[in-house]
Amino acid sequence: MVSVQSPGPGSAPDASRPRFLPLPPSATPRGAFLPFGPSPLILSYLASRRRGRQRQLDMESKAFGEPDTGEVLPQHRLDLGSLEAYLRRHLPGFGTEPPGALTVAQYRSGQSNPTFYLQKGCRAYVLRKKPPGSLLPKAHKIDREFHVQKALFSNGFPVPKPLLYCNDVSVIGTQFYVMEHIQGRIFRDFTLPGVSPAERSALYVAMIETLARLHSLNIQTLGLEVYGKGEGYCKRQVSTWTKQYQAAAHQTIPAMNQLSVWLMENLPDQDKEQSLVHGDFKIDNLIFHPKEARVIAVLDWELSTIGHPLSDLAYLCSIFFLPKDLPLLNQSNNLQHSAGIPSAEELALIYCRCRGISTALPNWNFFLALSYFKLAGIMQGVYARYLLGNSASETSHLFADVVKPLAETGLQLTKRTLNATVSQSDPTGRLFLQSKTGQEVLLKVKHFMQQYILPAEKEVIEFYIQKENSLDKWKRPAVIEKLEEMAKAEGLWNLFLPALSGLSQVDYALIAEETGKCFFAPDVFNCQAPDTGNMEVLHLYGSEEQKKQWLEPLLQGRMKSCFCMTEPDVASSDATNIECTIERDGDSYVINGKKWWSSGAGNPKCKIAIVLGRNKSSSASRHKQHSMILVPINTPGVKLVRPLSVFGYLDNFHGGHFEIHFDKVRVPVSNMILGEGRGFEIAQGRLGPGRIHHCMRSIGMAEKALQIMCERAAQRVTFQKKLYAHEVVAHWIAESRIAIEEARLLTLKAAHSIDTLGSAQARKEIAMIKVAAPRAVCKIVDRAIQVCGGAGVSQDFPLAKMYAMIRTLRIADGPDEVHLSAIAKMELRDQARKLTARM
Repeated sequence: MVSVQSPGPGSAPDASRPRFLPLPPSATPRGAFLPFGPSPLILSYLASRRRGRQRQLDMESKAFGEPDTGEVLPQHRLDLGSLEAYLRRHLPGFGTEPPGALTVAQYRSGQSNPTFYLQKGCRAYVLRKKPPGSLLPKAHKIDREFHVQKALFSNGFPVPKPLLYCNDVSVIGTQFYVMEHIQGRIFRDFTLPGVSPAERSALYVAMIETLARLHSLNIQTLGLEVYGKGEGYCKRQVSTWTKQYQAAAHQTIPAMNQLSVWLMENLPDQDKEQSLVHGDFKIDNLIFHPKEARVIAVLDWELSTIGHPLSDLAYLCSIFFLPKDLPLLNQSNNLQHSAGIPSAEELALIYCRCRGISTALPNWNFFLALSYFKLAGIMQGVYARYLLGNSASETSHLFADVVKPLAETGLQLTKRTLNATVSQSDPTGRLFLQSKTGQEVLLKVKHFMQQYILPAEKEVIEFYIQKENSLDKWKRPAVIEKLEEMAKAEGLWNLFLPALSGLSQVDYALIAEETGKCFFAPDVFNCQAPDTGNMEVLHLYGSEEQKKQWLEPLLQGRMKSCFCMTEPDVASSDATNIECTIERDGDSYVINGKKWWSSGAGNPKCKIAIVLGRNKSSSASRHKQHSMILVPINTPGVKLVRPLSVFGYLDNFHGGHFEIHFDKVRVPVSNMILGEGRGFEIAQGRLGPGRIHHCMRSIGMAEKALQIMCERAAQRVTFQKKLYAHEVVAHWIAESRIAIEEARLLTLKAAHSIDTLGSAQARKEIAMIKVAAPRAVCKIVDRAIQVCGGAGVSQDFPLAKMYAMIRTLRIADGPDEVHLSAIAKMELRDQARKLTARM
């Protein structure tokens, strides 16, 4: 007699539970919520987390369905002696348990591959096997399930730890695999009875976040390049499920045939997206934490492959459109009337925000219809297995009655579109609200980054490695020029300049963060430093003649520029020390002096420099002796002396950082910007928005570094455990996330202050972000290097280059110490004003 053990509370010790590492925001993009602010769903999710949801273990057993196991069905009985002997030989730790019977129970849920709960001593396992007897072609491939779970577990995605695969059918009659048992909550009823509305919302949000996280995983990192065919997924799905249905059909159902024909005639034009898709992603295939609204395991990977991610999203959302009055589906009839459960549109919008993609989902009706066609095919297959006598379900004889209603619903959904547009209202009262235009542009930028820029990153890096010691090392690869034209055609051009883009500083700050994730992305959108600052100067302070001659070609991308301020012979952190002179001589100004760290001067397209100098004979105050003037690079007397390296790196992509000498350089009086002695005034206007851009790009860099840190920590093993299992590494990851969120919020506050008060009134916030952001990012990159070890300082990772760039940023635009002194003065002044006001 086989004894039955419930997989409920206490069946698995804490020590046997796998620990999961949250993936980084580019794979699990929680940070993607910030640009839009938290939705009402997320606010309730966070609120319910804060309340703690202190539910006891009786809630857990209730979610299991009292419990979800029973005696092994006759057609699925196992040879326990043979199984136990095999596990003793091949499953690590199994043979070390005290003597005692191996017990097995069968899960009643699931209609495909029979699944069993095993217990030996205090250890609990789950066994999944093929059904016995004749099977549909290409179905029940449990070897694929084991393979994909192994890849996902190794990369920190929440799945049960796969322990053992057996292809020896002599052991129990079929192939099988064993995985760890995970103790948590499984909800069989989609309406989540017995759960508060706030927690319902939180659970559904956690579910959709997990799906977005799955679709953000890198197939190459997972090692699943050959797991599926990828391109042409939709056509293959229609063909595969048509054949599966036809092979299992017990009667003619016209709606199924009509739906098959419609799907084949309405395939998406662009069927090239390649993500790891689950194939059966829904709430009853998830295990939630016993007390938290957090997914700790995704189950049932039988239908997983490489394909179009919208197929999973539509399949998940299909539960909202199920036909009514069907006994097997009656639990979903009240889904839309259950308080706290988001609508299909809200789930789709959260998904888009998490992945950073447009909310205008094309072919939504196709994917919904495909979901119903697939669901009807699955139901038909369950009934076919009932007729063959090898179904795992006690209700499988009822499944024949739902195929037709599902197919008819699928036909109705061929006319449905998704209403998940970006809302212009702000019901959540979120901080630093983006405009509707800003939200839409950010989504377009994210899509452009994912589709075109990031895939070209390797090609660009290889180009510059090859050109490193070449005479034409400042040349740019052709792919950059192509991407620039594409971005311009998409309207993603000069986004930094409010007068042209219509974006606020907050709007553009979040775009700058996104472009900071790739070193050449700002150039693709014509939003690179120092050109952005120079264009702002000309836009705000330039004469009409200067704008026509220099600003217009800069905005068009036909030329580049550099900015010459810092000098090698004086401490330029105090700009009043500047010794380069600009002296009036008739109808000309004559410039003499040395400058260095003039970024971009080596770029073949660099045609103009903005030079800061002083009139030493002026009797004005020290802050009114300096001027800015336009100097064409080809003017006689301008000499590019040498490029400067940063920690050994020559920044050949951006045109280097040059030392430039000006020897009796003569330019027309008309080249003076705004007027003599206005240099500091111009600099303050230039540096406000520019520092926002620098800081937000650096935060994007930090997100990339954290992603690398997490991926490495999930892959590498030291001292017999994954790096993320070492507490110090886990703390680095946590501290890095906290630091990113803090720096982002502070920078957005500064951007908001510029938008609402102007740069002058935002000086303290601007100074604070100039200190806080580079410091935080520098530390995050340093941690990522440490986690990557020797690889972190090699050319195999971008971390060394990142570190060089971000460490430099702590000096560029003024060293931290100067800003700290300025912050202290402003804080003391503000405190004195408050004290006076109280007296």
